[in-house]
Amino acid sequence: MTEILEPTEKNIIKAAKSIRQDGLVAFPTETVYGLGGCAFSEKAVVKIFEAKKRPRFDPLIVHIAEKDDYKLLCRIIPSPAEKLIDAFCPGPLTLVLPKRENVPDIVTSGLDTVAVRIPSHPIALKLIQYSKCPIAAPSANRFGHVSPTQAEDVLSDLGDSVDFILDGGPTLVGVESTVVFVTEEETILLRPGGIPIEDIENVVGKISTKRKMSKLLSPGLTKKHYSPKTPLYIYEGNIDELIEIDRDDYALLTPIPLLVNDISMVPLSQDGDVKEIAANLFHQLRSLERMDYRAIIAIPVKQSGLGHAVMDRLIRASTGTVKIENQKLVFIDR
Repeated sequence: MTEILEPTEKNIIKAAKSIRQDGLVAFPTETVYGLGGCAFSEKAVVKIFEAKKRPRFDPLIVHIAEKDDYKLLCRIIPSPAEKLIDAFCPGPLTLVLPKRENVPDIVTSGLDTVAVRIPSHPIALKLIQYSKCPIAAPSANRFGHVSPTQAEDVLSDLGDSVDFILDGGPTLVGVESTVVFVTEEETILLRPGGIPIEDIENVVGKISTKRKMSKLLSPGLTKKHYSPKTPLYIYEGNIDELIEIDRDDYALLTPIPLLVNDISMVPLSQDGDVKEIAANLFHQLRSLERMDYRAIIAIPVKQSGLGHAVMDRLIRASTGTVKIENQKLVFIDR
């Protein structure tokens, strides 16, 4: 049986021992809960893929505790990457860099690059330090499902396939890390996340967001991802028009409360604070999928700052879009 542990010193040491013995431990980061195993152990990494039912073509992020540990995993650290490390690490930023030969191919899905980050959550940092190895850790959920932001989410998705779950309470950021591919010549955004694009550009200048890659260089890039069991559609149209029509069988996920008395409306923030919206997104999606709605209708958020990450998650989670024609909802699958 999987044990949910309070994050005491004794229990973190217990969990770290499991990591050293090729076990799996779910733990909180500042973004979402991760499913961790020793990054240098192929046996442990195979367990991660099997527990999540994750395809082998989707590479993992490796978590480290110290800036010097990048050198354990990466052959080259370009100068723009060094600037980003100094500015944002520890924190929700993942760098994709050329890997060393000691990093197992299964971690990187056979690529010659490895995705690495330093989480800022104290429980995550202690676990890595006590494990005495870098920890490969995707989100601790079934592949493609809504990411976990609390310990109960992990248990619900993964059950007994995890040895221990360190319960650090709800995560703070609520969406995964920003992922960038860095060379001396350019910085390419692979996935928007907890560090806004604008903040990265303040450090390294303009970054590319359009370049296509022949293979997935980081997790979270599949077209369908982060999806609740209830179909989710993104609304395209006038909000006032949406409020006025009959939608008793549908939940309405909104950035802020709307001026309507409606029990099916779920606001992600009381005042439009994008940090609050991001922190609540996955939790509310999991809550809504447990209710008897035909679909979830999500109102878009402004794409700036963390809004880029929120919209990326909603788009990938969605089944399609919805609009109103002749005072009726029209759902368009993608």
